Amino acid sequence: MGKVLDITSRLRVQNSLENTKKEAGAEVLDITEARQEILSRDRRDVKRTILTEFVGAFVVLPEKGLLKAALYDISENGMAFDLELTEGGFAAGDEVAMRVYLNHSTYFPFIIRVTNSRSIEDEGVIRHGANFVKGTMNDVALHHFVKFIENVSASLKTDSGDVLVSHIS
Repeated sequence: MGKVLDITSRLRVQNSLENTKKEAGAEVLDITEARQEILSRDRRDVKRTILTEFVGAFVVLPEKGLLKAALYDISENGMAFDLELTEGGFAAGDEVAMRVYLNHSTYFPFIIRVTNSRSIEDEGVIRHGANFVKGTMNDVALHHFVKFIENVSASLKTDSGDVLVSHIS
């Protein structure tokens, strides 16, 4: 048979401490929610970094060509992207052809419908929210691309440049 530990005295001390805190008006705070918000915000920042620096996105302007767009966020149903303030923007309801480039010459096209746009003066951009237009070209590729970004972004790390090779022999 195993030994039984008597924790009665520890419980008395713990209850006494809790009662003292209550009498002194001390409040016990649960930081779990605040911690989750910080972690979530950090993950979003890293996710946005990979979107803006790793993936090239362009909107297709008929008779004008390609206009660089910075992907801000992406989900299963849509995306947010920024255009330079000086380039102007799209209105809610506009259907826009986009291209996501995986390297300098390889891309896959898809269609979005702009749901909202707003000027962000301090960043010098117009941020657009858009839904993917379903039933058009590359639904499957787009779905897998979004899943790839979501899965990879859950474990991304930011490289601070602390691991460098100084000499290889």
